Amino acid sequence: MERSNSSRFLRLALAADAVATGVTALALFGLAKPLSSLFQLPAELLFGAGLSLVPFVAFVGGVARSQSPRPAAVWAVIACNLAWVAGSAALALSGAIAPNALGYAFVALQAVVVGAFAELELVGLRRARISASRLTGASASTARP
Repeated sequence: MERSNSSRFLRLALAADAVATGVTALALFGLAKPLSSLFQLPAELLFGAGLSLVPFVAFVGGVARSQSPRPAAVWAVIACNLAWVAGSAALALSGAIAPNALGYAFVALQAVVVGAFAELELVGLRRARISASRLTGASASTARP
């Protein structure tokens, strides 16, 4: 029972990541022009960012649907999320864009949210591993030679 609860937490974190990223992708490529005006960010950047999220959403959604997500797949999701956070920070600090205050707030907020998903997924992965090792240890201690 404990293992399924640990996997459940991880799967819920992954599913929430997929849904939130999917909504963000739709907003970025569906509303690129109005968001560009609102944030003073290039519409092409917003549109491209939205499109680039589509394969990620599909991958994370697939990992989330697994009863026991493979650790390598979860690590890949975490790595992509951390890369997105680093890329967002680099973009904001590079001088390559000149958003208004709301634009900077948008870039910072979405990076914080993505970082939070990475943390939740890491916690879920650790819980699932601890639970799995307890089950393995329990079955090893009850096994008779």
